Amino acid sequence: MATICVFCASSERIDQSYVDLARDVGAELARRGHSLVSGGGSVSCMGAVARAARAGGAHTVGVIPEALTRTEIADHEADELVVTEDMRSRKGEMDRRADAFLTLPGGVGTVEELMEIWVSRVLLMHDKPVVVLDPDGVFAPLREQVDLLVRRGFARPSVRDAITWVTTVAAAFDALERHTPVLPPARDEVLEAEPGVPDDS
Repeated sequence: MATICVFCASSERIDQSYVDLARDVGAELARRGHSLVSGGGSVSCMGAVARAARAGGAHTVGVIPEALTRTEIADHEADELVVTEDMRSRKGEMDRRADAFLTLPGGVGTVEELMEIWVSRVLLMHDKPVVVLDPDGVFAPLREQVDLLVRRGFARPSVRDAITWVTTVAAAFDALERHTPVLPPARDEVLEAEPGVPDDS
């Protein structure tokens, strides 16, 4: 089991297909036995991913700045709702709690979250997997921009290798799980070896 941080939209003006995508992500996250960290909003994609995760039995944590508790309508149904002082501390708290990051189509706030965690991985400040689920090319211009930066020498080619791009929910979780370390079992789940019997594990 891992804790997956999902970056996604809170806008209610987007097409319903993106909300459905977020719902499917939450359901798959729960089905695979993971827990969720999200932006703590209860509307649009942010709300959909959290509700679907909880419906499947997953533990959900929402992290939201005090200033957005009204505009994004805080997810008070979260198993844990963390209210931070500002956006910077919000992102730091989400990053700290996560074992991996999944970005769904979203606006400039989502892009900012993706870019910050992407750059910090390039700079070897963390080694957590970063996956972008983009089924219909919302982020295609961003990929083209990064390719241009590489061609002009502003970025190393390895920048492109620091994240994984996928188009389906199943592929997203396959990529996250492929690169996410398996957490050790809880202490009470470990059976002590009998005295005098070698441990073959």
